[in-house]
Amino acid sequence: MNDWSNYLVFGGYPYVAFAVFLLGGWLRFDGEPHIQPDGSGRLLSRRQLTLGVTLFHAGVLILFVGHLVGLLTPIQVFESVGISHSFKQSMANVIGGTAGTVAFIGLLLLLCSRLNESRARPPSLFGDVAILLLILVQLGLGLSTIPVALAKMSSGCEALPLMWWAQSIATLKPAAAAGYIAGMPVIFKLHIVNGLAIVLLFPFTRLVNIWSVPAWFLSRWHNPLGQPSPVG
Repeated sequence: MNDWSNYLVFGGYPYVAFAVFLLGGWLRFDGEPHIQPDGSGRLLSRRQLTLGVTLFHAGVLILFVGHLVGLLTPIQVFESVGISHSFKQSMANVIGGTAGTVAFIGLLLLLCSRLNESRARPPSLFGDVAILLLILVQLGLGLSTIPVALAKMSSGCEALPLMWWAQSIATLKPAAAAGYIAGMPVIFKLHIVNGLAIVLLFPFTRLVNIWSVPAWFLSRWHNPLGQPSPVG
C-alpha cells in the first residue's frame, strides 16, 4: 500500500465512516420507526436464543469498552498508575480474547436462527444476516490478531502505534494517524478497515435500533410516570 492509499484508508476513511454513522443514524432514527415491525424484534423473546443473545451482547460490550479505554486513554495515564506496556498488552490479549470468543459463540447461535428464518423470509432478513456476518468476520479478525500480538508485541511497545492512530483520528490529525498505522501487521489493518465498514453501514441496518435505548431512557427520565413524550 503506497503512502496515498494508506492516507485515504487510515486517515480519511475513518472520518467518512463516522460522519455517515452520526448523520445517517440521526436521520434514520428521526425519520423512521425505531423498532422495525417485521418480527425481528421477537429475537430477544425466544428462549432458545437467550444464551446466544446474552453471550453476544456481553462479549461485544466488554470489547467496546476495552477498545475505547485501551485505544483512547493516553499512555501517560497508564504509566502514572504503574501499568506497564507489557502488562497492558497481556490484559488486552486475555480480556479481548475471552470477550471475543464469547461474542463469537453467541453470534454463531444468532446466525443459525437468522439463516433458518431467512429461508422463509429471505428479502426481509437479508440485511440482518449480512451485517451479522460482517460482525462475525470482525470478531474473527480480532481474535486472529492475538497470535500476532503474542509473537511480535510481547513488550507492548510495538502496539503503541495503534493507540497513537486512534488518538490522532480523535484529535483530527489524519496525516499523523496514517503514518502511525503504515507499518502495522496486515491483520490489524484488516481489523480496522472491517470495523470502519461496520460503522459506515450501521445506519442502514437494524443496528440503528441501538439509538432507541438512550432515547427510551431519556424519555423515561423526563417522564417518570410514563406520560407521552416527544422522544421516540
